[in-house]
Amino acid sequence: MACHDEYECLPDTVHPVVHASAGALAGIGEHCVMYPVDVVKTRMQCINPDPHAKYRGITHAMREIITHEGIFRPVRGMHVVALAAGPAHALYFSSYEKLKIIFSGNLQAGHNPIANGLAGCFATLFHDAMMVPADAIKQRLQIYNSPYSGAIDCLRKVARSEGLTALYRSYTTQLTMNIPFHSVHLITYELLQDTLNYDRTYDPLSHVISGGGAGAIASAFTTPLDVCKTLLNIQDCLPQHSSSTTTSTSTAIKSSPANGLFTAIRYIYTNGGILAFFKGLTPRVLYQVPSTAVAWSVYEFFKHFLSAPTTKTVSAGDLISDDQTKLSNQITDTRHMTTSSHPHHTQPHSHSILHLLSTSTTHVPK
Repeated sequence: MACHDEYECLPDTVHPVVHASAGALAGIGEHCVMYPVDVVKTRMQCINPDPHAKYRGITHAMREIITHEGIFRPVRGMHVVALAAGPAHALYFSSYEKLKIIFSGNLQAGHNPIANGLAGCFATLFHDAMMVPADAIKQRLQIYNSPYSGAIDCLRKVARSEGLTALYRSYTTQLTMNIPFHSVHLITYELLQDTLNYDRTYDPLSHVISGGGAGAIASAFTTPLDVCKTLLNIQDCLPQHSSSTTTSTSTAIKSSPANGLFTAIRYIYTNGGILAFFKGLTPRVLYQVPSTAVAWSVYEFFKHFLSAPTTKTVSAGDLISDDQTKLSNQITDTRHMTTSSHPHHTQPHSHSILHLLSTSTTHVPK
């Protein structure tokens, strides 16, 4: 389907790297802006947490972490996700833009929810292939009393004791969560844009509202799967401790590790019931709302910034080049005519050249 909106689809003169660059910057901003809240979410999702890591809420958790573990503890592991988010989101946004156009070509014109959802599903495959290992390392560094001194130490110990495939243990669960997450997210964003920004112009406020609203709905919808993913990522590195309330639960968790989505679901339900699937719901939503708002705002800004100047610069350059060529040709023709009519005069009449210069004014759009 041809795209008639120069902003909504970047012009053909823009290299695909531009899409990727805008997506990379958006992804890094998305994951870093609310990273401390993500730390709280990870700890609150633990099924059987250390007694010192039980929190009443986000504010209490943040205060306890900073007081007892240091001011930099809430950002531990952020560099890992930042390094992975760049290429992961570059692939995600660039493939989403291209696939959205391809799928829309076989459907009705306009922003079709089915095309947007399908594009989001396929874009997620590329995104998660890079983000899953980084997410596993990040969450192992986020937990209370983590046994790793840093990302390199974590990678080395996991490779030695569990194998590098352990970093992809939650890949199926991540896809199971992220495909509906990104589908709901993108469909909601496009629908909100149809309502708030029907003409699809660059409107920062509409991008913030649409991005935040889409993130809130999608994150709340997929929280149970996020709890399963957290269990799969951190179960092997949780500190060993005795629960003061339920010893049998602690024993069950140590002796029966979950190795997939269905065992994780059974595991969580056995040890926490239905409500356990919604542990960390509030910090997850609070993390996603500003994160997705920032991601879409940054991405839409770069779409606007990179599309408008490119079109104007090319048009102005073409007009200047064309006018200069025409002027040169006219001067050459005048010289030829003058020489032919006056064989003894080799210089053209100066008034003819001045006339051409005055009438050949270059017009450049402002």
